[in-house]
Amino acid sequence: MLGHAPPPRFAVPSAALVALQFAALAALLPPWGAARFSAWAAPPLVAAVALGAWTLRHNRPGNFGVMPEPRGGARLVTSGPYAYVRHPMYLAVLLFGAGMAAGWGGAPHLVALAALAVVLHAKAGREEGLLAAAFPAYADYAARTRRILPFLL
Repeated sequence: MLGHAPPPRFAVPSAALVALQFAALAALLPPWGAARFSAWAAPPLVAAVALGAWTLRHNRPGNFGVMPEPRGGARLVTSGPYAYVRHPMYLAVLLFGAGMAAGWGGAPHLVALAALAVVLHAKAGREEGLLAAAFPAYADYAARTRRILPFLL
């Protein structure tokens, strides 16, 4: 069984982070009565689908889930997109959000995208503490890869 570090004293519960993530994603959906969707949405949406597919190819369902806690029997994946960022699926979700915000072009969508970024950053931080406790090699992996944005963050 994987060892789990206790969450920080004032941490937001994992279920709340997931609920906030899905609330931000829901806020990125089309506004009621929207008829036009900008072509600016295409590049980030295509990138989101491509990155999501690439990530699933290297980290099969069953090894990860929507909750930040590692599953029992999980393995540490460092190949494919994980060689560049520690959370490529979060990056794919952010690219999707950026595409939706670009497509609808409204201030509420930009606020939802910013909220999604904050929630995913917090969720990644929580997940990384648990992964470090579960996998001794995680610290070395984290030292050589970025959290979400290749070459930046």
